[in-house]
Amino acid sequence: MKFTERQLQAFASPLSESEEERCKNAIRMIRDAMKLIGYSDNNKEIYKYEGETTAYALELNAANSGRKLFLLVQGSYANNTNVRTQSDVDVAVILESTFIPQYRANVTGEKYGFSEGTFTVEGLKDEVERALKTKFNNEGIERNDKSIKVHGNSYRVDSDVVPAYRHRDYRGDYTYDANNYVGGIEIRPDSGGKIINFPEQHIKNGKRKNSETNHKYKRHVRIMKKMKSLMKESGYQVPTSISSFGLESLLWNIPNSVYEKYTSLRFVFDELLKFLNNDFENFEGYKEANGIKTLFTSTNHQEDYKEFIRSLSEFYQYDITEA
Repeated sequence: MKFTERQLQAFASPLSESEEERCKNAIRMIRDAMKLIGYSDNNKEIYKYEGETTAYALELNAANSGRKLFLLVQGSYANNTNVRTQSDVDVAVILESTFIPQYRANVTGEKYGFSEGTFTVEGLKDEVERALKTKFNNEGIERNDKSIKVHGNSYRVDSDVVPAYRHRDYRGDYTYDANNYVGGIEIRPDSGGKIINFPEQHIKNGKRKNSETNHKYKRHVRIMKKMKSLMKESGYQVPTSISSFGLESLLWNIPNSVYEKYTSLRFVFDELLKFLNNDFENFEGYKEANGIKTLFTSTNHQEDYKEFIRSLSEFYQYDITEA
């Protein structure tokens, strides 16, 4: 399928003002829900966690229990890589006052003066669910394995509320400094197990990559996400493992110089595809956009992305006659 520069410019556009306002409304409502069960924001406003992004954050605390929460908008909306009309809000409710540490061999929490926490992430999820049901009169709230869905309406978009522990990785600390850690979040699904993510690093790395590529990186993330949707509409079989986050991370691994070769979006996107097709042998070393976790979790996962890139390269053609 041939694409014009004008089409790619439309695909690359960020959220409209009306869509962004609906997202902000969803964030405010989640904040207000937590206030109903005893948390306070100390009259502080929601703020941008990182400048030039749409990652919003807010600290909450409960005076009666001493618990502290950090609300952080993460995912595609926070990183401003949403495709228009496909935007939703992913809000992490992070329990800061109880955290999960990770130490070097033969090191324990006693070295840092830590004591065992008394509040669990399961308890947090129950608490958040209760707050949301109170706020929305038990309507449009759906508890899922990893998150709690708040269904949208004409006023707000769908929201995924993700209760999580703060994860602290102290393996790089040799001075027993309680503040010297790599911070992530640890999700405990209802079905069991744990998932460790690094949303703050993702946000910062995405901002840096976008700046270093003259704001081309995020534009091409939106284009690739849109191409995925168009391929599915055209009958291509896109593996379910191909996620929005995965595509964002895939493009994060491409050297900045590839983005700088041309000015026109349609030429740059073609160069990105060429680079990926010629770099399959290095996919094993690709990282998530947070720069910490390995992008591909298995050989099959890696092969799914290679097949997607091959199919996209077949699907995408640019209009050479356009000025």
